[in-house]
Amino acid sequence: MVLDMAKEGMASAIEHLNKNLGKIRAGRATATMLDTVYVDYYGSQTPLAQVSNINTPDARTISIQPWEKAMLEPIGKAIMVANLGLNPQNNGELIMINIPSLTEERRKDLVKQARAEGEDAKVSIRNARKEANDEIKSLKEETISDDLAKGAEDNVQNLTNSFVKKVDELLEVKEADIMKV
Repeated sequence: MVLDMAKEGMASAIEHLNKNLGKIRAGRATATMLDTVYVDYYGSQTPLAQVSNINTPDARTISIQPWEKAMLEPIGKAIMVANLGLNPQNNGELIMINIPSLTEERRKDLVKQARAEGEDAKVSIRNARKEANDEIKSLKEETISDDLAKGAEDNVQNLTNSFVKKVDELLEVKEADIMKV
């Protein structure tokens, strides 16, 4: 039970890291870059993907085809307000966004940002480990033997090591993606 609780917390840290790494653009256009954009759709804030089709016709372009032409202008404004560093171009039918290529300095900044996200994930994993170990200690005082407690702590540590390794692997892949010209 304690191990499952720790595993759940660590898995959510990895899931959160994946989301945040997806937001870090590597110079290639992806629809996920616009996941944080919300559009005013008849008075309610609605995710961009729910009011339009988002496509990437090539590696440097994102096209947004709204389901209603009246949404072209609000979508353009929402992209500007989201402060993603993107410049939407409205041609009356759809919105095109050209993704500029990254400079070497900007790539290094993005790698630092990715590493910071990875460190946050590792902190979350360590917090899950601490919570599990605290639970084991409280059980040790009440019901379980020292040997069982030691075994459980070893299992939690092994789980922690495997999740930290996953974080390092994800970061390695993302850094290679960012630095690839």
